[in-house]
Formats: sequence, C-alpha cells, structure tokens
Amino acid sequence: MAGIIHFRGPVLTAPDTVRHGLWSVDGRLTFSRPAAAPDRVLDGWVLPGFVDAHCHIGLGATGPVEPAAARDQAEADLSAGTLLVRDAGSPADTRWMQGGVDFPVLIRAGRHIARTRRYLRGFAEEVEPEGLVEAVRKQARDGDGWVKLVGDWIDRSAGDLSPSFPAAVVRDAVQAAHDEGARVTAHCFAEDTLDQVLDAGIDCVEHATGLLPRHVPRFVEQGVPIVPTLINIATFPDIVAQAEPKFPRYAAHMRVLWEGRMERVAQAHAAGVRIFAGTDAGSVIRHGRITDEILALHGAGLPMEAALDAACWAARAWLGADGMEEGARADVVVCREDPRAVPETITALEHVVLGGRIIR
Repeated sequence: MAGIIHFRGPVLTAPDTVRHGLWSVDGRLTFSRPAAAPDRVLDGWVLPGFVDAHCHIGLGATGPVEPAAARDQAEADLSAGTLLVRDAGSPADTRWMQGGVDFPVLIRAGRHIARTRRYLRGFAEEVEPEGLVEAVRKQARDGDGWVKLVGDWIDRSAGDLSPSFPAAVVRDAVQAAHDEGARVTAHCFAEDTLDQVLDAGIDCVEHATGLLPRHVPRFVEQGVPIVPTLINIATFPDIVAQAEPKFPRYAAHMRVLWEGRMERVAQAHAAGVRIFAGTDAGSVIRHGRITDEILALHGAGLPMEAALDAACWAARAWLGADGMEEGARADVVVCREDPRAVPETITALEHVVLGGRIIR
C-alpha cells in the first residue's frame, strides 16, 4: 500500500460538486495536505469507486463456481472500477472474499429464494409457499443485511410469467426479514408482481421491466429504488427466440417488456424514483461491465450526472458505504477527463485505488 497518495486533479465529491486537493493517507481520504511528501501522485478526475448493486460473485452458468473462478470474477470487477458489490444472490459461500483488501467490498445476500422448479437450476434455495418465511429468516441471518426473492418466473402450466408466491406469503416473508434486521429485494419482470411486492413493503426491486404508470407514484412514495440491469435486459431477444416455439405467450410478453425498457427507466427517473446501477454479472453477463451499465442508463435518458450517481455517491449512501468525505476509506477511481462531459472516459480508467492501494 502506498502510504500517501496525492490526487492531483478535480475531485467530484457529488455529481455537481468539484473540489481540489485530495490525499490518501494510510488508506483514508483527507482534504488536508499531509506534512510528509506523497509516495505517488495521480492525475485525473477523481470519483468514488463504482458500486455494482446487482452482481453475483461466485455464480456461474450452472450454479456455484470454484474459488479460483470467483476470484477471477471479483478481479474483473475490480479492474473495471467496481469497488463495492451488493451481492444479489449467490449459491457460493463468498465470505472468504470479504474485507475489501484484495477484492471489492462485498455485501452478501446469501442465496436467492425461489419457488420450487420455478427458477434456474442450481441457483436458489427452492421452497414452496409454506416454507418461504423460514427460508427468508435463514438467508437474513446468513447474509449482510439483504435477502433476495425471485418474485416471478415463467409458469409453464400457464405459459407466461406469474408471481412465484401468494401475495399474503410475500407480505409475511418481507416482515420476517425486517424482523431479522434485513432488507428485501426481489427479481421482478412482470407487471402484477410489482403490485404484489410493493404491497408487501419491499425495500428494492431488481429489473422492474413491468413498470407501469400506476406503479411509479408508489415507488416514489414508498422510497423503493429500482436496479434496472439494462445490459442484462438486452438479452431478452435471445430468451424470446428460444421460448417462442413452446411458450409463445411468454415470448410475446418478454418482447413487450424488452421493447419498453428504456422508456420505463427514463419515466421512473423523471418522476423521482431512485435508480441504481447493477450489471447482473455472474451467469450470462460477464463480470467487469459496470461502466457499460452506467452508459446504458445514460442512453436510457438519465443525464450523465444521474447515471454516475446511480453507481457512485447515491449508491454508496444507500448501502451505508463511504463516499468522498474526510476520513472515508480510499476507494476511488481516476478518469482522464470529466466523465460528466465525456462519458466514455469511464471505460478507460487511469487508476483504480482500493483502500489506499493502487490496483492500476
């Protein structure tokens, strides 16, 4: 670890606030010039390390991966500037990766919880409705303050998306998580599922592709954020092509959800719904793509300041992590140019600093 790093460039302490004069001293940020000379001087625009709010370290295409593969996933995220990960469900025990020394700071959620035979095989703890509350309590105790539900999936008997669990059971499960001191997020593709989880008092929604005008005021009033995972939703056409011969109704529904994805994110943001950046890396999506997601949010209509906020200052505050304040942990990325004016600069970072250690 470099004892003292001088960040010689503009420092974005908020989307619209620039300061000058920042140092890392023994892994902590300070705006006061230290008495000793710096060991390294880094030039460029300084931002908080990116947050991937929907990531699956330890998960592969068929289930849990070996530790070496999980290490590769985390290192790919780290190299891209992801310095904080909110795990959105993993069947692998990744506690050995925690601590923020060699890998991104990791907030675990334990395993996904899904309805029996209503999710990808090998990913989730699968239960029937009568077992949901106890499964939630178990995962709440095993994780770091989050539980992940699979709110809907294809019901093959109906040939379309449908909620995974009865509404009353979901309400009881969310309350059980809250009783355990955990927050609950849910994978939600379909329209009706959003009504169900909002009624239950959910704390966050993943994807939210079924967002309708009736939902938006409720997201705002209840303070429920959305993690759209746009680079994952971009794979819906492949799902449609595979499903159409056997499940045409489901395929048509998924096509409609895909077609409206950008407009719905833009409308939610404009109405005041909090949006956070998440890649859904871990099975289909490769790790290290947080900047693609930030740019996708910008492409959906969010001003670049807001797209950055979705992965920087606001995301860190939401998860209770340090930002760019005095004494904060020195987790920062350095861009060649002002990313608000030149968005593509985030895809070629000059430097990544984790806990005061220069990664690149």
